[in-house]
Amino acid sequence: MSDFRCIAGNVTMGVNVTVANFVNLYGCSIGDNTKIGTFVEIQRNAAVGRNCKISSHSFICEGVAIEDGVFIGHGVIFTNDKYPRAVTGNGTLQNDADWNVVPTTVKRGASIGSNATILCGLTIGEEAIVGAGAVVTADVPAGTIVAGNPARVLRKVKR
Repeated sequence: MSDFRCIAGNVTMGVNVTVANFVNLYGCSIGDNTKIGTFVEIQRNAAVGRNCKISSHSFICEGVAIEDGVFIGHGVIFTNDKYPRAVTGNGTLQNDADWNVVPTTVKRGASIGSNATILCGLTIGEEAIVGAGAVVTADVPAGTIVAGNPARVLRKVKR
C-alpha cells in the first residue's frame, strides 16, 4: 500500500520528523523531532517548531507560527482571514492579491485541545492550555487555561 503522503519539495523538515500517512505539507517548515498525525494539512508560510505533536485531522494554515514543544490536539483548526470571501466585489474568484494573511502565534510549550478553533491575529502564550472545543477569539495569556465559546480564562496552570 502506498503512503499517500503529499510532501512538496519546498517543505523544510528537520531531523527525526515523523509524518503519518494521508498528510499534505507544502511550503512550510517543520522542526526536529516533531510528529505529524494522519489527515493533517500544513500550508505554505506556516512554521512548526521542534518537539511538537500535531494530532490527526488538524489544519495549520498560512501565517501560523507554532513554537517549540507545542501540542496540537485532534481536529484543531486555525484561520488566517478575518473576513473571508470566495469572490471579489465584482464576482470574480479571489486570489492571493485580494486578501492579506493575518498571522497567529502559538508560543513555546502551549497545548491546544481537540476540536479547538483558533481565530487569526492572536497569540497563545507560553505554557497556556486551550480546552477541547474552545473557540479562541482573543490572546491567551501565558500560563493560563482557557475554555468555552468564546474562550475565557478559567485559571492559571498548576505545575
